[in-house]
Order: sequence, then C-alpha cells, then structure tokens
Amino acid sequence: MLKVAHIITRLDFGGAQGNTLHTARTLDKSRFEASIVCGHWGDLEHRVFDKHIRYAEHLVRQISPLKDIRAFFELLKILKELKPDIVHTHSSKAGILGRLAAAAAGVPVIVHTFHGFGFHPLQSAPVRGLYVFLEKICAWFSDALIFVSKSNLEAARALGIGAPARYHLIRSGVALAAYPAKADRAVKRAVIGLDDTHTVVFSIGNTKPQKNPDHFIEAARRLAPKFPSARFVFAGGGAELKKYQDKVRELELEKACLFIGWREDTAELLAASDIFAMTSLWEGLPRALVEALRTGLPSVCYATDGVTDILKSGVNGCCVPQGDLAAFCDSLAALLGDAALRARLAAGAAATDLAEFDIDFMVRQQEELYEELAGGKGPSR
Repeated sequence: MLKVAHIITRLDFGGAQGNTLHTARTLDKSRFEASIVCGHWGDLEHRVFDKHIRYAEHLVRQISPLKDIRAFFELLKILKELKPDIVHTHSSKAGILGRLAAAAAGVPVIVHTFHGFGFHPLQSAPVRGLYVFLEKICAWFSDALIFVSKSNLEAARALGIGAPARYHLIRSGVALAAYPAKADRAVKRAVIGLDDTHTVVFSIGNTKPQKNPDHFIEAARRLAPKFPSARFVFAGGGAELKKYQDKVRELELEKACLFIGWREDTAELLAASDIFAMTSLWEGLPRALVEALRTGLPSVCYATDGVTDILKSGVNGCCVPQGDLAAFCDSLAALLGDAALRARLAAGAAATDLAEFDIDFMVRQQEELYEELAGGKGPSR
C-alpha cells in the first residue's frame, strides 16, 4: 500500500481543487492510501472525510514571509507524522512550500502538477523572475513534473524549469459522462431570469484578474445595443464578485450582463446556453472550456496557454489573440448574428475529441506514474 499525500494551498472552488479531491477519493484503495494537506477555510473542505485531511493553518494564498515560514514548518511536521511514500503538490504556493517540506522530511517520491503557473504577465519582471527561480529550485526536488497543457509544458522547457525527462502531460480531468447535462432549457433559463427569446453567452470562472471579468463586461457593453436579445452570464464568485456586480449596475447593464455567483448547476446552465466565452489572460487548461465543448457550445476565448490545445478557429469556435478585445467582440458578434454559423461551430464543438480529458483516465494515469516512480522503494508500513 503506497501512502500518497496531496498538498494544495486551499480547497476553494476551482479545477485544481476539484481534480485533487477526485484523485484522493478515487485512487485504487487496494494500492493507495490518500490524504490531503491544505490551508483552512476552503469552500470544498466538507467533501473530504476528516481522517483524510490535515490542515496547515498558516498556508495561505497571499505572499506573507512570516506565515510562509510557519507554513513550511507545519508541513514538515505533518509529513513527518504521515510518513507518505509520495507527496503530490498542486498550485504555486503549496507547490513551492510543499516540495521543500517534502524534501526536508525525506519523502521518497515528490510530484508536482502545474495547473498553470504562479508567474504571469501582470507581474513585474522581478516578481516573475523570483517565481521562475523558485520553480527551478523546487524542480530539483521533483521526481515528476505534470503539466495539464502542452503550452505550459513547452513554456517550462523554454524557461529551463526542471529536466524534460521528468515531464508528463496529464490533462485536467472532467467528468465527461456528465456532459451535455440533461436539463429543461426553459426551466433552467427561468431560474436566472432568462427565457427562450434570449441568446445566452455564458462564462465560468473566479472573479480574479486571471479570469479578466472586465473584458467580459466590456464585451457586453459594446454588443448589447447591437444585439438586444443577447444576455451575457458570468457564473463564479470570489472576493471581487461584488465589485463586478456593482460595475454592471454603474454601466446600467443589469438586464444584459448577469454576475450570478458560484453555482452548483453550471453543467445545466451550459446546456441552456448558446455560446461559451472566456476572457482569461492565462490558464493551465480551463476545464470550463472542456465542459462547454463537450456540451456542444461554440466557444470564443483568448488564445492563452491550454486553450490553444483544444479550441480551433473555424472548427469549434474562435481562438482570439490574447487580450485583443476588439477581435473578441467581433468574433462574438459574428456568432450572435449568424445562427447558421453557431450551428456549424456547435457541431464542431460536439465532435471535438476530448477522451484524454476524462477525469477517471486522469486518475489512472496518475496511479501508473506513482507506481512507476515508487519502483523498488517499497511502501510505508
């Protein structure tokens, strides 16, 4: 029995968190014993049995030198108590502190998944350079580096993060069997105040700079007068939600643009929509796009990171140059104004081969990797 400890900064809503929870829950129990180590007060903590979760109280998202040092020693103490055969870290903060603590604790196998990078275009050059340097240091302690997109893998290679021989492409998994969801389109639209006369542009994400909600709102502002029946719906919460709801009111866009907060029924809402749109400035591999394509929605997204792996202009949607709001609006306008084009790209979306994104296939790939890496080191007793 191999003991696997997954370390993640916090169990909030998000793809990395959902994948980590699913992996810990569905690893073959005859071969693996899984636990999760994370910071406290995440929205998804209730999905983990108490005996399988440990909290590092000082592990937080924000950079805080004092808390980060305390978090390192908390993680070190927890790992010495758990004595795992494998530590698998997720997210940037937990990836750095977790791998350093695992190395200090003498954990035999250390794995890290990049669900996107902790460095991004909005950071200053010194801050970005520091993150890249830290990733290079932590890669020395990593037996395997997992990437969810080809784009992230190639970026790491170009930056010299870790040895390419240790690179593995394992997609961010989605429960493909749940899409397209069975939903009464009229009923589901009515829940959020819409009806069948509306053409719904739907987006999913946290209201943080990465997801760039400002461009989503600006697209609604530019296009709503031209397409009175269009409705732009953003499902997602986070600390900035009220800020964007207030902005929509200030622009007098309440009817055309809806920020509806976190929803448990996004699969049904996708099925009740007409177009998927995403304005993210950087991503690992956005699971929401996979869900949208599986649902059969033509999609308009910025050509960022993992998006380019699966979204092909003229085939299943429109892949727009990163940050080019004018081109983004033009692509949305083309779809809003041409039902035949929507239908053709919707067929292309539904036909997209997404087999490698199946969430259970993701877990099987991880199981194989764990056993390969553990090799002859033997499980803990």
